[in-house]
Amino acid sequence: MRSRPRLNLALLAAGTLATALLLQAMPASKSGGNIEIPSSSIAGSPGWVQIPNWTPSVAVEQAVQDAVRLAPALENFVTQPESWWASLRDEAELIPSKILKKVAVGPGDTLMQLLTDAGAEPQDSHQAIQALGQKFNPRKLKIGQEITLTFERLDESGDNYRLFEMALAPTVEREVSVVRNDVGFRASETIREFNISHARVTGEITDSLYNAGVEAGLNSSLLAEFIKLFSFDVDFQREIQPGDSFEVFFERHLDEQGRAVKTGRIAAASLTLSGRELRYYYYRPNDGGDADYFTLRGQSVKKALLRTPIDGARLTSGFGKRMHPILGFSLMHKGVDFGAVAGTPIQAAGEGLVEVAGWNGGYGNYVRLRHGNGYATAYAHMTRVNVKSGQRVRQGQIIGTVGSTGRSTGPHLHYEVLLQGKQVNPMNVRFPSGRKLEGGEYERFRRQVERLDGEIRATPLLALLNRD
Repeated sequence: MRSRPRLNLALLAAGTLATALLLQAMPASKSGGNIEIPSSSIAGSPGWVQIPNWTPSVAVEQAVQDAVRLAPALENFVTQPESWWASLRDEAELIPSKILKKVAVGPGDTLMQLLTDAGAEPQDSHQAIQALGQKFNPRKLKIGQEITLTFERLDESGDNYRLFEMALAPTVEREVSVVRNDVGFRASETIREFNISHARVTGEITDSLYNAGVEAGLNSSLLAEFIKLFSFDVDFQREIQPGDSFEVFFERHLDEQGRAVKTGRIAAASLTLSGRELRYYYYRPNDGGDADYFTLRGQSVKKALLRTPIDGARLTSGFGKRMHPILGFSLMHKGVDFGAVAGTPIQAAGEGLVEVAGWNGGYGNYVRLRHGNGYATAYAHMTRVNVKSGQRVRQGQIIGTVGSTGRSTGPHLHYEVLLQGKQVNPMNVRFPSGRKLEGGEYERFRRQVERLDGEIRATPLLALLNRD
Protein backbone atom coordinates (compact mmCIF):
# COMPACT_ATOMS: atom_id res chain seq x y z
CA MET A 1 0.00 0.00 0.00
CA ARG A 2 3.02 2.33 0.37
CA SER A 3 6.77 2.38 -0.46
CA ARG A 4 9.85 3.41 1.53
CA PRO A 5 12.48 4.13 -1.18
CA ARG A 6 15.00 5.93 1.03
CA LEU A 7 14.98 3.22 3.70
CA ASN A 8 15.22 0.39 1.17
CA LEU A 9 18.05 2.10 -0.68
CA ALA A 10 19.95 2.75 2.52
CA LEU A 11 19.66 -0.91 3.52
CA LEU A 12 20.89 -1.97 0.09
CA ALA A 13 23.84 0.40 0.39
CA ALA A 14 24.64 -0.96 3.83
CA GLY A 15 24.60 -4.47 2.38
CA THR A 16 26.96 -3.37 -0.36
CA LEU A 17 29.40 -1.91 2.16
CA ALA A 18 29.17 -5.03 4.29
CA THR A 19 30.13 -7.04 1.23
CA ALA A 20 33.12 -4.77 0.71
CA LEU A 21 34.28 -5.24 4.28
CA LEU A 22 33.85 -9.00 3.88
CA LEU A 23 36.00 -8.94 0.76
CA GLN A 24 38.66 -6.89 2.57
CA ALA A 25 38.90 -9.62 5.20
CA MET A 26 39.32 -12.40 2.62
CA PRO A 27 42.79 -13.48 1.48
CA ALA A 28 43.64 -12.82 -2.13
CA SER A 29 45.92 -14.69 -4.46
CA LYS A 30 49.23 -13.04 -5.20
CA SER A 31 48.43 -12.83 -8.86
CA GLY A 32 44.82 -11.90 -8.42
CA GLY A 33 41.97 -13.99 -9.71
CA ASN A 34 38.21 -14.48 -9.87
CA ILE A 35 35.76 -14.84 -6.99
CA GLU A 36 32.03 -15.50 -6.95
CA ILE A 37 29.71 -13.70 -4.51
CA PRO A 38 25.90 -13.54 -4.22
CA SER A 39 24.67 -10.90 -6.63
CA SER A 40 21.88 -9.90 -4.21
CA SER A 41 24.58 -8.36 -2.02
CA ILE A 42 25.29 -5.87 -4.78
CA ALA A 43 22.35 -5.59 -7.14
CA GLY A 44 19.50 -6.92 -5.05
CA SER A 45 18.79 -9.81 -7.48
CA PRO A 46 19.26 -13.57 -7.05
CA GLY A 47 22.16 -15.54 -8.56
CA TRP A 48 25.93 -15.24 -8.53
CA VAL A 49 28.26 -12.86 -10.27
CA GLN A 50 31.95 -13.18 -10.94
CA ILE A 51 34.38 -10.38 -10.05
CA PRO A 52 37.48 -10.72 -12.27
CA ASN A 53 41.03 -9.87 -11.17
CA TRP A 54 39.91 -9.25 -7.62
CA THR A 55 42.19 -7.65 -5.07
CA PRO A 56 41.05 -6.49 -1.60
CA SER A 57 41.92 -2.81 -1.99
CA VAL A 58 40.18 -2.48 -5.36
CA ALA A 59 37.08 -4.31 -4.09
CA VAL A 60 36.70 -2.14 -1.01
CA GLU A 61 37.16 1.08 -2.94
CA GLN A 62 34.66 0.08 -5.62
CA ALA A 63 32.10 -1.17 -3.07
CA VAL A 64 32.24 2.06 -1.08
CA GLN A 65 31.75 4.10 -4.25
CA ASP A 66 28.75 1.96 -5.22
CA ALA A 67 27.27 2.27 -1.73
CA VAL A 68 27.60 6.06 -1.74
CA ARG A 69 26.07 6.20 -5.21
CA LEU A 70 23.13 3.99 -4.17
CA ALA A 71 22.36 5.88 -0.96
CA PRO A 72 23.84 9.27 -0.14
CA ALA A 73 22.94 8.66 3.47
CA LEU A 74 25.69 6.00 3.59
CA GLU A 75 28.33 8.75 3.83
CA ASN A 76 27.02 9.39 7.32
CA PHE A 77 27.43 5.70 8.07
CA VAL A 78 31.11 5.86 7.09
CA THR A 79 31.92 9.12 8.91
CA GLN A 80 29.34 9.14 11.72
CA PRO A 81 27.98 5.60 12.18
CA GLU A 82 26.13 6.30 15.43
CA SER A 83 24.06 9.18 14.02
CA TRP A 84 23.45 7.19 10.79
CA TRP A 85 21.92 4.27 12.69
CA ALA A 86 19.86 6.67 14.85
CA SER A 87 18.49 8.32 11.67
CA LEU A 88 17.67 4.91 10.22
CA ARG A 89 15.82 3.90 13.41
CA ASP A 90 13.85 7.17 13.39
CA GLU A 91 12.75 6.59 9.80
CA ALA A 92 11.72 3.00 10.55
CA GLU A 93 9.59 4.25 13.42
CA LEU A 94 7.72 6.53 10.99
CA ILE A 95 6.19 3.48 9.34
CA PRO A 96 2.84 3.11 11.17
CA SER A 97 1.80 -0.29 12.44
CA LYS A 98 -1.83 0.57 11.59
CA ILE A 99 -3.48 2.97 9.15
CA LEU A 100 -7.02 4.38 9.56
CA LYS A 101 -9.26 5.28 6.62
CA LYS A 102 -12.76 6.75 6.68
CA VAL A 103 -15.13 6.15 3.77
CA ALA A 104 -18.72 7.30 3.25
CA VAL A 105 -21.52 5.46 1.45
CA GLY A 106 -22.56 7.18 -1.77
CA PRO A 107 -25.50 6.56 -4.13
CA GLY A 108 -25.22 3.08 -5.66
CA ASP A 109 -22.26 2.06 -3.49
CA THR A 110 -21.91 -1.47 -2.14
CA LEU A 111 -19.92 -2.34 0.96
CA MET A 112 -17.76 -4.74 -1.06
CA GLN A 113 -16.86 -1.97 -3.49
CA LEU A 114 -16.07 0.49 -0.69
CA LEU A 115 -13.71 -1.96 1.02
CA THR A 116 -11.82 -3.03 -2.09
CA ASP A 117 -11.52 0.57 -3.34
CA ALA A 118 -9.99 1.45 0.04
CA GLY A 119 -7.29 -1.21 -0.46
CA ALA A 120 -8.71 -4.36 1.16
CA GLU A 121 -8.19 -7.69 -0.57
CA PRO A 122 -11.45 -9.13 -2.03
CA GLN A 123 -11.23 -12.25 0.17
CA ASP A 124 -10.78 -10.14 3.31
CA SER A 125 -13.65 -7.86 2.25
CA HIS A 126 -15.95 -10.84 1.73
CA GLN A 127 -15.11 -12.38 5.13
CA ALA A 128 -15.53 -9.05 6.94
CA ILE A 129 -18.95 -8.43 5.35
CA GLN A 130 -20.10 -11.96 6.24
CA ALA A 131 -19.07 -11.42 9.86
CA LEU A 132 -20.80 -8.00 9.96
CA GLY A 133 -24.06 -9.66 8.90
CA GLN A 134 -24.27 -11.33 12.33
CA LYS A 135 -24.88 -7.91 13.94
CA PHE A 136 -26.03 -5.62 11.11
CA ASN A 137 -27.53 -6.09 7.65
CA PRO A 138 -25.16 -4.38 5.15
CA ARG A 139 -28.14 -3.83 2.82
CA LYS A 140 -29.48 -1.30 5.35
CA LEU A 141 -26.53 1.04 4.89
CA LYS A 142 -27.75 4.56 4.17
CA ILE A 143 -26.23 7.18 1.90
CA GLY A 144 -23.79 9.25 3.92
CA GLN A 145 -23.08 6.48 6.46
CA GLU A 146 -19.45 6.77 7.57
CA ILE A 147 -17.33 3.62 7.92
CA THR A 148 -13.94 3.50 9.66
CA LEU A 149 -11.40 1.00 8.30
CA THR A 150 -8.18 -0.02 10.03
CA PHE A 151 -5.33 -1.66 8.08
CA GLU A 152 -2.42 -3.43 9.84
CA ARG A 153 1.21 -3.57 8.61
CA LEU A 154 2.40 -6.95 7.39
CA ASP A 155 6.18 -6.35 7.23
CA GLU A 156 8.85 -3.89 8.28
CA SER A 157 9.11 -2.29 4.84
CA GLY A 158 5.74 -0.61 5.15
CA ASP A 159 4.83 -1.71 1.64
CA ASN A 160 2.10 -4.19 2.58
CA TYR A 161 -0.99 -3.75 4.73
CA ARG A 162 -4.19 -5.78 5.17
CA LEU A 163 -7.68 -5.08 6.54
CA PHE A 164 -7.73 -5.45 10.31
CA GLU A 165 -10.98 -3.80 11.51
CA MET A 166 -14.20 -2.23 10.18
CA ALA A 167 -16.50 -0.12 12.38
CA LEU A 168 -19.70 1.87 11.84
CA ALA A 169 -22.53 3.39 13.92
CA PRO A 170 -26.02 2.69 12.44
CA THR A 171 -27.52 4.90 15.20
CA VAL A 172 -26.10 7.21 17.85
CA GLU A 173 -26.81 4.52 20.45
CA ARG A 174 -25.22 1.59 18.64
CA GLU A 175 -21.82 0.82 17.12
CA VAL A 176 -20.93 -2.41 15.33
CA SER A 177 -17.47 -3.61 14.31
CA VAL A 178 -15.60 -6.62 12.93
CA VAL A 179 -12.01 -7.39 13.97
CA ARG A 180 -9.59 -9.86 12.41
CA ASN A 181 -8.74 -12.98 14.45
CA ASP A 182 -6.94 -16.28 13.76
CA VAL A 183 -9.77 -17.69 11.61
CA GLY A 184 -11.12 -14.60 9.88
CA PHE A 185 -13.20 -11.79 11.40
CA ARG A 186 -15.36 -11.59 14.53
CA ALA A 187 -18.31 -9.18 14.92
CA SER A 188 -19.29 -7.27 18.05
CA GLU A 189 -21.56 -4.38 19.01
CA THR A 190 -21.52 -1.65 21.64
CA ILE A 191 -24.65 0.02 23.02
CA ARG A 192 -24.19 3.56 24.31
CA GLU A 193 -26.25 4.77 27.22
CA PHE A 194 -27.32 8.40 27.58
CA ASN A 195 -28.67 10.60 30.32
CA ILE A 196 -32.23 11.76 29.60
CA SER A 197 -33.45 15.27 30.31
CA HIS A 198 -36.45 17.27 29.05
CA ALA A 199 -36.72 20.42 26.96
CA ARG A 200 -39.56 22.77 26.03
CA VAL A 201 -40.25 24.61 22.76
CA THR A 202 -43.13 26.96 21.93
CA GLY A 203 -44.12 28.82 18.80
CA GLU A 204 -46.77 30.95 17.13
CA ILE A 205 -48.21 30.00 13.75
CA THR A 206 -48.18 32.69 11.05
CA ASP A 207 -48.72 30.63 7.89
CA SER A 208 -48.33 26.88 8.55
CA LEU A 209 -47.64 24.63 11.50
CA TYR A 210 -44.69 23.08 9.70
CA ASN A 211 -42.95 26.42 9.08
CA ALA A 212 -43.66 27.58 12.63
CA GLY A 213 -42.16 24.36 14.01
CA VAL A 214 -38.99 24.74 11.94
CA GLU A 215 -38.63 28.38 12.97
CA ALA A 216 -39.02 27.42 16.65
CA GLY A 217 -36.20 24.90 16.29
CA LEU A 218 -38.04 21.56 16.10
CA ASN A 219 -36.10 18.98 14.09
CA SER A 220 -37.80 16.92 11.39
CA SER A 221 -38.42 13.83 13.53
CA LEU A 222 -40.03 15.79 16.38
CA LEU A 223 -42.13 17.81 13.96
CA ALA A 224 -43.38 14.68 12.18
CA GLU A 225 -44.31 13.08 15.53
CA PHE A 226 -46.11 16.25 16.64
CA ILE A 227 -48.14 16.52 13.41
CA LYS A 228 -49.04 12.82 13.51
CA LEU A 229 -50.14 13.15 17.15
CA PHE A 230 -52.71 15.86 16.31
CA SER A 231 -53.71 14.49 12.90
CA PHE A 232 -56.49 12.39 14.49
CA ASP A 233 -58.42 15.50 15.58
CA VAL A 234 -57.19 18.40 13.46
CA ASP A 235 -57.79 19.21 9.80
CA PHE A 236 -54.50 21.03 9.15
CA GLN A 237 -55.81 22.49 5.88
CA ARG A 238 -58.84 24.28 7.32
CA GLU A 239 -58.45 24.63 11.09
CA ILE A 240 -54.98 26.19 11.40
CA GLN A 241 -55.16 30.01 11.52
CA PRO A 242 -52.54 32.78 11.94
CA GLY A 243 -52.08 33.47 15.65
CA ASP A 244 -52.58 29.85 16.73
CA SER A 245 -49.80 28.45 18.92
CA PHE A 246 -48.18 25.23 20.10
CA GLU A 247 -45.98 23.83 22.87
CA VAL A 248 -43.84 20.67 22.84
CA PHE A 249 -42.23 19.07 25.91
CA PHE A 250 -39.87 16.27 24.89
CA GLU A 251 -36.91 14.11 25.88
CA ARG A 252 -33.28 14.89 25.05
CA HIS A 253 -30.50 12.30 25.19
CA LEU A 254 -27.22 13.70 26.57
CA ASP A 255 -23.73 12.20 26.30
CA GLU A 256 -21.08 12.13 29.06
CA GLN A 257 -20.18 15.77 28.39
CA GLY A 258 -23.81 16.88 28.65
CA ARG A 259 -24.17 17.48 24.91
CA ALA A 260 -27.51 16.68 23.24
CA VAL A 261 -26.95 13.90 20.69
CA LYS A 262 -30.56 12.90 20.04
CA THR A 263 -34.13 13.98 20.70
CA GLY A 264 -36.52 11.40 22.14
CA ARG A 265 -40.22 10.94 22.70
CA ILE A 266 -42.71 13.80 23.13
CA ALA A 267 -43.88 13.69 26.77
CA ALA A 268 -46.60 16.34 26.43
CA ALA A 269 -47.84 18.65 23.69
CA SER A 270 -50.51 21.28 23.13
CA LEU A 271 -52.03 23.02 20.13
CA THR A 272 -54.20 26.12 20.57
CA LEU A 273 -56.61 26.72 17.67
CA SER A 274 -58.67 29.94 17.74
CA GLY A 275 -58.46 29.99 21.55
CA ARG A 276 -59.35 26.27 21.98
CA GLU A 277 -56.53 24.21 23.49
CA LEU A 278 -55.89 20.56 22.70
CA ARG A 279 -53.42 19.10 25.21
CA TYR A 280 -52.12 15.51 25.17
CA TYR A 281 -49.87 13.52 27.53
CA TYR A 282 -47.88 10.34 26.98
CA TYR A 283 -48.83 7.60 29.46
CA ARG A 284 -48.07 3.88 29.84
CA PRO A 285 -50.88 2.13 31.76
CA ASN A 286 -49.88 -0.04 34.72
CA ASP A 287 -52.35 -2.77 33.75
CA GLY A 288 -50.31 -3.84 30.72
CA GLY A 289 -52.22 -1.80 28.15
CA ASP A 290 -50.49 -0.08 25.28
CA ALA A 291 -48.69 3.21 25.92
CA ASP A 292 -50.46 6.07 24.18
CA TYR A 293 -51.26 9.78 24.29
CA PHE A 294 -54.30 10.77 26.32
CA THR A 295 -56.40 13.89 26.86
CA LEU A 296 -56.88 15.40 30.34
CA ARG A 297 -60.06 13.28 30.59
CA GLY A 298 -58.09 10.09 30.06
CA GLN A 299 -59.36 9.50 26.51
CA SER A 300 -56.85 8.09 24.02
CA VAL A 301 -56.23 10.49 21.14
CA LYS A 302 -55.77 7.59 18.78
CA LYS A 303 -58.71 6.99 16.50
CA ALA A 304 -59.46 4.01 14.31
CA LEU A 305 -58.49 6.02 11.20
CA LEU A 306 -56.41 9.05 10.25
CA ARG A 307 -58.27 11.89 8.55
CA THR A 308 -55.21 12.81 6.47
CA PRO A 309 -52.90 9.87 5.64
CA ILE A 310 -50.21 12.13 4.15
CA ASP A 311 -47.98 14.78 5.75
CA GLY A 312 -47.51 18.31 4.43
CA ALA A 313 -50.15 18.04 1.68
CA ARG A 314 -52.88 20.54 0.74
CA LEU A 315 -56.53 19.69 0.22
CA THR A 316 -57.20 20.36 -3.48
CA SER A 317 -60.65 18.82 -3.93
CA GLY A 318 -63.32 17.97 -1.36
CA PHE A 319 -66.04 15.36 -1.16
CA GLY A 320 -69.20 15.89 -3.27
CA LYS A 321 -70.31 16.95 -6.76
CA ARG A 322 -67.73 18.67 -8.93
CA MET A 323 -66.80 19.31 -12.56
CA HIS A 324 -64.49 16.46 -13.51
CA PRO A 325 -61.16 17.97 -14.69
CA ILE A 326 -60.70 15.38 -17.48
CA LEU A 327 -64.20 14.22 -18.47
CA GLY A 328 -65.56 17.79 -18.52
CA PHE A 329 -68.93 17.18 -16.84
CA SER A 330 -70.28 17.09 -13.29
CA LEU A 331 -69.66 13.92 -11.29
CA MET A 332 -69.85 12.85 -7.67
CA HIS A 333 -66.37 13.02 -6.15
CA LYS A 334 -66.43 10.16 -3.65
CA GLY A 335 -63.30 11.08 -1.78
CA VAL A 336 -60.90 13.93 -1.13
CA ASP A 337 -57.77 14.89 -3.04
CA PHE A 338 -54.49 15.96 -1.46
CA GLY A 339 -52.00 17.68 -3.74
CA ALA A 340 -48.39 16.71 -3.03
CA VAL A 341 -45.05 16.25 -4.75
CA ALA A 342 -44.66 12.96 -6.63
CA GLY A 343 -42.97 10.40 -4.37
CA THR A 344 -44.44 11.77 -1.10
CA PRO A 345 -45.04 8.81 1.29
CA ILE A 346 -48.64 7.68 1.87
CA GLN A 347 -49.55 6.18 5.27
CA ALA A 348 -52.09 3.51 6.10
CA ALA A 349 -54.94 5.43 7.79
CA GLY A 350 -55.44 2.56 10.24
CA GLU A 351 -54.50 -0.98 11.10
CA GLY A 352 -56.04 -3.48 8.73
CA LEU A 353 -55.83 -6.00 5.90
CA VAL A 354 -54.88 -5.19 2.29
CA GLU A 355 -57.87 -6.16 0.12
CA VAL A 356 -56.64 -4.74 -3.20
CA ALA A 357 -53.16 -3.66 -4.31
CA GLY A 358 -52.49 -2.95 -7.97
CA TRP A 359 -53.89 -1.33 -11.09
CA ASN A 360 -57.57 -0.32 -10.98
CA GLY A 361 -58.64 1.49 -14.18
CA GLY A 362 -59.10 5.25 -13.77
CA TYR A 363 -57.82 4.99 -10.18
CA GLY A 364 -54.39 3.98 -11.53
CA ASN A 365 -52.21 2.25 -8.93
CA TYR A 366 -54.66 1.60 -6.12
CA VAL A 367 -54.76 0.17 -2.59
CA ARG A 368 -57.82 -0.64 -0.47
CA LEU A 369 -57.54 -1.57 3.22
CA ARG A 370 -60.21 -3.24 5.34
CA HIS A 371 -60.38 -2.05 8.96
CA GLY A 372 -62.65 -3.01 11.87
CA ASN A 373 -66.24 -1.90 12.54
CA GLY A 374 -67.21 -1.91 8.85
CA TYR A 375 -64.64 0.71 7.76
CA ALA A 376 -62.35 0.58 4.74
CA THR A 377 -60.01 3.14 3.13
CA ALA A 378 -58.82 3.50 -0.46
CA TYR A 379 -55.81 5.27 -2.00
CA ALA A 380 -55.51 6.05 -5.73
CA HIS A 381 -53.18 7.42 -8.45
CA MET A 382 -50.08 6.12 -6.62
CA THR A 383 -46.73 6.07 -8.40
CA ARG A 384 -45.57 3.09 -6.33
CA VAL A 385 -47.36 0.45 -4.24
CA ASN A 386 -45.42 -1.02 -1.30
CA VAL A 387 -47.93 -3.67 -0.11
CA LYS A 388 -49.56 -6.83 -1.45
CA SER A 389 -53.07 -8.26 -1.23
CA GLY A 390 -53.61 -10.26 1.96
CA GLN A 391 -50.90 -8.40 3.88
CA ARG A 392 -51.63 -6.90 7.31
CA VAL A 393 -50.53 -3.30 7.90
CA ARG A 394 -50.26 -1.09 10.97
CA GLN A 395 -51.51 2.46 11.29
CA GLY A 396 -48.97 4.93 9.86
CA GLN A 397 -47.14 2.30 7.81
CA ILE A 398 -45.98 3.57 4.38
CA ILE A 399 -48.09 1.73 1.80
CA GLY A 400 -46.98 3.65 -1.31
CA THR A 401 -46.11 7.05 -2.74
CA VAL A 402 -47.96 9.90 -4.43
CA GLY A 403 -48.18 9.80 -8.21
CA SER A 404 -50.39 10.64 -11.17
CA THR A 405 -51.39 7.25 -12.59
CA GLY A 406 -54.81 6.52 -14.10
CA ARG A 407 -57.22 9.41 -14.82
CA SER A 408 -55.21 12.19 -13.22
CA THR A 409 -54.07 15.68 -14.21
CA GLY A 410 -51.11 15.86 -11.82
CA PRO A 411 -49.51 14.31 -8.73
CA HIS A 412 -52.00 13.91 -5.87
CA LEU A 413 -53.56 11.36 -3.54
CA HIS A 414 -57.23 10.49 -3.96
CA TYR A 415 -58.36 9.22 -0.54
CA GLU A 416 -61.64 7.49 0.23
CA VAL A 417 -63.27 6.28 3.45
CA LEU A 418 -65.93 3.58 3.06
CA LEU A 419 -68.46 2.59 5.75
CA GLN A 420 -70.28 -0.67 5.06
CA GLY A 421 -69.08 -0.47 1.45
CA LYS A 422 -70.30 3.10 0.79
CA GLN A 423 -68.03 6.12 0.40
CA VAL A 424 -68.43 8.78 3.13
CA ASN A 425 -66.82 12.19 3.63
CA PRO A 426 -63.49 11.61 5.48
CA MET A 427 -63.63 15.14 6.91
CA ASN A 428 -67.04 14.71 8.58
CA VAL A 429 -67.16 11.08 9.72
CA ARG A 430 -66.76 10.45 13.47
CA PHE A 431 -64.17 7.72 13.75
CA PRO A 432 -64.27 5.29 16.70
CA SER A 433 -61.95 6.33 19.55
CA GLY A 434 -59.37 4.31 21.41
CA ARG A 435 -59.19 3.42 25.08
CA LYS A 436 -60.55 5.56 27.95
CA LEU A 437 -58.73 5.38 31.31
CA GLU A 438 -60.99 4.67 34.28
CA GLY A 439 -60.84 4.00 38.03
CA GLY A 440 -57.40 3.59 39.59
CA GLU A 441 -55.70 3.76 36.19
CA TYR A 442 -57.18 7.20 35.59
CA GLU A 443 -56.06 8.40 39.05
CA ARG A 444 -52.49 7.27 38.35
CA PHE A 445 -52.65 9.11 35.02
CA ARG A 446 -53.85 12.33 36.73
CA ARG A 447 -50.96 12.20 39.22
CA GLN A 448 -48.48 11.83 36.36
CA VAL A 449 -50.07 14.79 34.57
CA GLU A 450 -49.64 16.96 37.68
CA ARG A 451 -45.95 16.01 37.91
CA LEU A 452 -45.43 16.71 34.20
CA ASP A 453 -47.19 20.09 34.36
CA GLY A 454 -44.93 21.11 37.26
CA GLU A 455 -41.84 20.07 35.34
CA ILE A 456 -43.03 21.90 32.23
CA ARG A 457 -43.50 25.14 34.16
CA ALA A 458 -40.00 24.80 35.65
CA THR A 459 -38.28 24.10 32.30
CA PRO A 460 -36.93 27.14 30.42
CA LEU A 461 -37.55 27.50 26.71
CA LEU A 462 -34.93 25.96 24.46
CA ALA A 463 -33.73 26.91 20.98
CA LEU A 464 -32.68 23.68 19.22
CA LEU A 465 -30.25 23.32 16.37
CA ASN A 466 -32.62 21.12 14.33
CA ARG A 467 -30.75 17.97 15.38
CA ASP A 468 -32.28 14.64 14.27
